Amino acid sequence: MGYGEVMGLAQKIRILMVKQGNIPEAELARRLGQSPSNFNGKMKRDNFNEQDLLRIAEVLGCTVKIHFIDKATGEET
Repeated sequence: MGYGEVMGLAQKIRILMVKQGNIPEAELARRLGQSPSNFNGKMKRDNFNEQDLLRIAEVLGCTVKIHFIDKATGEET
């Protein structure tokens, strides 16, 4: 990744899937109670809501940390 690029959530989830034993996407979908096609669509669109992220983290044995950083001051919230 080049300077200034941000890794998308889908890419981060893929990395976690590999780290947690190379879990196939269809298997993660099953563990999440979703159809593989529905989950694949979310991965392709990189479109997850907060509930999705919390559930994915739970299934993969992780926690989620969401924060905002003020662009003007650099202050993290």
